[in-house]
Parts: sequence; structure tokens; C-alpha cells
Amino acid sequence: MLTDKQTKEIKEHLENAQNPLFFFDNDNDGLCSFLLLRRFLDRGKGVAIRSFPDLNKSYYRKVEELKPDYIFILDKPVVSKDFIEKAKENNIPVVWIDHHDTEYIEDGYVNYYNPFLNDKTYEPVSSICQKITGNKEDIWLAVIGCISDCYIPDFYDEFEKKYPELGKSNPSSAFELLYKSEIGRISRILDFSLKDSTTNVVSMIKFMMNVQGPMDILEENTKTKQIMKKFNEIDNKYQSLVERARKLKEKKFIYFQYGGSLSLSANLANQLSFEFPEKIIVVSYINKDIANISIRGKGDIRKLTLDAISGIEGATGGGHKNATGAKMLVSYLPGFKEKIEKLIKEM
Repeated sequence: MLTDKQTKEIKEHLENAQNPLFFFDNDNDGLCSFLLLRRFLDRGKGVAIRSFPDLNKSYYRKVEELKPDYIFILDKPVVSKDFIEKAKENNIPVVWIDHHDTEYIEDGYVNYYNPFLNDKTYEPVSSICQKITGNKEDIWLAVIGCISDCYIPDFYDEFEKKYPELGKSNPSSAFELLYKSEIGRISRILDFSLKDSTTNVVSMIKFMMNVQGPMDILEENTKTKQIMKKFNEIDNKYQSLVERARKLKEKKFIYFQYGGSLSLSANLANQLSFEFPEKIIVVSYINKDIANISIRGKGDIRKLTLDAISGIEGATGGGHKNATGAKMLVSYLPGFKEKIEKLIKEM
């Protein structure tokens, strides 16, 4: 975890920021991290980052457009050097809060915070942000971010007492909450909403900045109409993909490959990992000439991923010990599949 000194430093940065700009990863941990800090400060703009795995220079146009006095980066494992150099040239302080096991090279400019560097512990950024703000009213947002990242925070019992109708007592895992509780349903609604058009994502974020509590999301009204429409639309496609993937059980792994306009590889990998906890899950999503791959399982999945993409030209990958992602050209996918199947059978 972060030290008390580090938590205090981040809070001071937040309080010094009069016009902050938050860049956050395009998932629930990133979204909820932003919402926790934005609702605490009651000022600032947020931008969801859809590029993988880095926050690249193309997003600097939002800095030029919005002219912030501070940049906060949440839940991104990689930020391009070009982006940092532009911020440095414009003398804009950068605060980067992450939790991935990635190599970070101190550059003397970025204020970088990552609990993994302190004690090799895993803690989602939404959990960190909850501890920074200490806002009990938004504890449900932190729980959403955490369970979406397969983590039960140490403040879960406090949440469960406050919202017993949304959680479960003594859950066996974070994914049990994600797939078997009302707070999990709210989590999935928000996650699918992030896959909407940019205009609708912006509208959803504005709505989430001002909601009074989790039940506001489940209430059917003009403000939630588009959010629920998108959820139902994606969920129908998603359930069909889950049914197809369930039929592909091998002895030690499930390999599922699909294409189309909708990237759901991480969602599918998470649910299949929950349903088949003893198996390694590999889900490949093909979009034109690019394959995005999500891998889940017990053991050192990060090492498995890096070994599997080793030698594949232009392939990138990384993540956490039990949950990773990779990206490569589709033309290399058959070789990757053959290699990872071999590596899995040798485990």
C-alpha cells in the first residue's frame, strides 16, 4: 500500500489543483478512481483513455484544449515519453497513480505513486483513491472499481453494512460479488456504458459526477435511459459469446477467439475465470489486423504471457500476476496460440 506520507502528498496535489485534468483507464477501476477524486474536489475534467497499453501523445490535444494547471493520470501502466515531455515544456505538474507491476524509470519530473513499488502488494487505484479522499458516501464507487479488478478491499465490510441489499456477506471472491450481487450488476452496467460512443460516455460521466448513490443508476429515467439501453444491447451479445466460450473446455485451458466491432475480451476472460477457476483462460478479440488478448488464471500468468509473446515482432503485453493483456498483429496469432497452448500444458 502507499505510505501515509504518499497519501498525504497526493491529497496536497489535489487541493493545489484549481483546474485539474484527469486521464484514466477505460475500465471501472479507472472510471471510479476519477469519480472518487472528482467528487471529492468538485472541480476538474476527465478523459477516458482507450489506447492500449499507453497514454500516448495524441491525448495531449485535450491538455491544449482544456488548459489545466495539473494533470492526473490514473490506472495507466505506460505513459509515452512524448506526453510527459510536452507537459514538462508547458510546466504542468503531473501526478501519476498506478498499481501495475511495470518498470518505472524516475525522470525527476513526474510525481509517481504505485503501491507495488513499496511492498509488491496489489491494490486497485480506486482503493487508493478512496483512502486519499476518505469520503464514506462514495465507498460504493470504490467497491465497484475494486471488484471489477478482482479485489475485495479492506473497507468492504463497511460498505456491506451501509448497503446490505447490494452486497453479499463473506463473499468467497471479488468475482462472486461481480457476477452474483446487485453491486456487481451496477458494475457491469457502468463497464458496458464505457464502451458507448464518446458523446454518450461523456454524458454518462457527467451523470456519475452528481449521482447521490448507487440506486440512482438502477432507476429508470431520462438520465439513465441511454446507459441502460447500451447495457442491454451489449449484454445480449455478451451472453451469446459466453455461451459459445463455455463449450471450448480443454483439460487445462479455454482458448476463445472472436471478432466484430465490440471488444469484450477482458470481460469474457474474467467471467470464464470465475466459472472455471482451475483453468487458464485465453480470449482473443480480432479487429481488422489487430488481435487484443486477455489472459487469466492461477500461477504466474504475467510470466506466461511474456514468454508466449517473446519473439513475436511488435507484440506487447503485461499486467498483473493473474490477469494480463497482450496485443499483436493477427498474422502472428496462430503462432502465439500454438506457443501458449504448449506453455500451458507444460505448467
